[in-house]
Amino acid sequence: MESKTNSVDTKLLELLVCPLTKGRLTWNAETGELVSERAKLAYPVRDGIPIMLVSEARELKD
Repeated sequence: MESKTNSVDTKLLELLVCPLTKGRLTWNAETGELVSERAKLAYPVRDGIPIMLVSEARELKD
C-alpha cells in the first residue's frame, strides 16, 4: 500500500484555498507543504492531512 504521507490528493488540492487570502494553493513536493504565494505562507501536510491553520503555517522568505 502506498504511503500518502508526502502527497495531497489532486481533487482535494483543487478545493482548498488559503484561509487568509482565499487564494489558490500550490503543492510543493520537496517540502511537503501547500504554498500560498499571495500570503507568503506554507501550510504543512501531516499524514496526508493539510493543516490549514495560519498559526501552523511557515512564513516564506523572499
